[in-house]
Amino acid sequence: MESIKIKEVIPQNDLVLHVEFDNGARKAYDVSMLFKQFSEYKILKHKPLFDTVYVDCGGYSVAWTPDIDISEWELWENGTSI
Repeated sequence: MESIKIKEVIPQNDLVLHVEFDNGARKAYDVSMLFKQFSEYKILKHKPLFDTVYVDCGGYSVAWTPDIDISEWELWENGTSI
């Protein structure tokens, strides 16, 4: 995969992120699918925290805290095109 960076992230209802990449592609990513594998993501069920998501690391991840983030690769590979 070429290096793809995240340009923008917008939190939606139902724990979904809309992500725009620097190549113009847009994907929806359901964060709740991480809850079974990684318990630390369950804190994102708190909507005010979930809504604080931002693009981090020069476009290589989205984050909520220094310890809770999702890489551009995960968002690209497992997101649904919109």
